[in-house]
Amino acid sequence: MSPSEPRRILMIAYPSAHNLDVVGPLEILATTAYFAGDGGRPYDIAIIAENAGPIVASSGLTITAALSFEDVLTDDRDIDTLMIAGGHGSSAAMKDPALVDFLRAAAPRARRIASICTGALVLAEAGLLDGRRASTHWFWCPKMENDYPAVEVDRDAIYVRDGNVWTSAGVTSGMDLALALVEDDLGHETALQVARFSVMYMMRPGGQSQFSAHLVAQRAEDPAINATLDFILSNPGDPLTVTALAARAGLSERTFARRFKDETGMTPAAYVETARVQAARVALETTAKGIEQVAVGSGFQNAERMRRAFQRHLGVSATEYRERFRGSHEAQALIRDGPN
Repeated sequence: MSPSEPRRILMIAYPSAHNLDVVGPLEILATTAYFAGDGGRPYDIAIIAENAGPIVASSGLTITAALSFEDVLTDDRDIDTLMIAGGHGSSAAMKDPALVDFLRAAAPRARRIASICTGALVLAEAGLLDGRRASTHWFWCPKMENDYPAVEVDRDAIYVRDGNVWTSAGVTSGMDLALALVEDDLGHETALQVARFSVMYMMRPGGQSQFSAHLVAQRAEDPAINATLDFILSNPGDPLTVTALAARAGLSERTFARRFKDETGMTPAAYVETARVQAARVALETTAKGIEQVAVGSGFQNAERMRRAFQRHLGVSATEYRERFRGSHEAQALIRDGPN
């Protein structure tokens, strides 16, 4: 491939694929055209499917595949990146011989392979993840571990690169993966410009577990524990000791702690800290409150305690977290004034 020739990106879609899994990463790659510098187009992007033409995605919207699998296999052009979307239709896609056979045939021709969300399960079915570390949507990680023991599943990663194979977690993490591809291809500065233009983190702090506070609350079935979870999420600044929470639930401390762990997989203290980190993140992102004020309002009592909690959960301090968020304000200037 000559330096000026666009990299050929092929995204596999199928019935009931998730729209955002398909178009989200492709929009990130396409946005690089604004920042190419010489007016060139870094990527040549096409959606492909078993047959060219319309595909009904999970939302009911129609995606159009420009090329069929046969078109790709009979074309001797290089494939830079072969991508596959996830979505509700991935269960059927895994059992589709035409799609799985195509992956096995096309993968050796691609410089790299990437999956979005449950697209990783289709790669695993094709044997392309054997002996590799990989990620997928948190809900489907147990299935990946159970059905494909040759794959080392990373339950917490936003995306994983193992050699020339990239896999990502749920839905929007596909855009994080695409941004990482841009950085790998075009350098940090171009990726940073795309991130700011798209109002994204250059590197999102933490992993899938950072979203667990509301997810855990949604899955609890015990009414007393469910009400307690809702109370914690709504009142993170309160003194949320086991004693106080057990009394609120009308249970002894021992019974409360046991039932809480059974329902959530977490201790009450661990969940309270997770909820407080979540509340602090929102305050740091959406308000101009000082760090100390955010810490107190979120229940950490002081900035140092909040800093340590952020390091444990997100791998960055609260101050660093806010600084990363502020990069999105620069994107507003790019959108208003246009790229240079």
